[in-house]
Amino acid sequence: QVRLVESGGGLVQAGGSLRLSCTASGIIFSIYSMGWYRQAPGKQRESVATIGSGGWPNYADSVMGRFTISRDNAKNTVYLQMNSLKPEDTAVYYCNGIHGSSIYWGQGTQVTVSS
Repeated sequence: QVRLVESGGGLVQAGGSLRLSCTASGIIFSIYSMGWYRQAPGKQRESVATIGSGGWPNYADSVMGRFTISRDNAKNTVYLQMNSLKPEDTAVYYCNGIHGSSIYWGQGTQVTVSS
């Protein structure tokens, strides 16, 4: 059974930082491209950051320079370090893993940034 479990969300003031973690089980983590997506109320889910199996990151323009995605294959975990948070970063953040036609999602973790 495949599971992606996110943690690290919460309430933070604007300008603050949070670190999200997503730990996977049931997959060969090292061969999966991993990503963080978010969905704000009334909006579509959007890509925040992705990291390939080779470790190359990609970021949405809106988070470039503020967020950092990383992975630890020994721990089957992908991280999202979020700095200089803004109220518009408020959303449910989801972890995603993709390999070929296999796509898995976590249950999401809420991030709320107060002004």
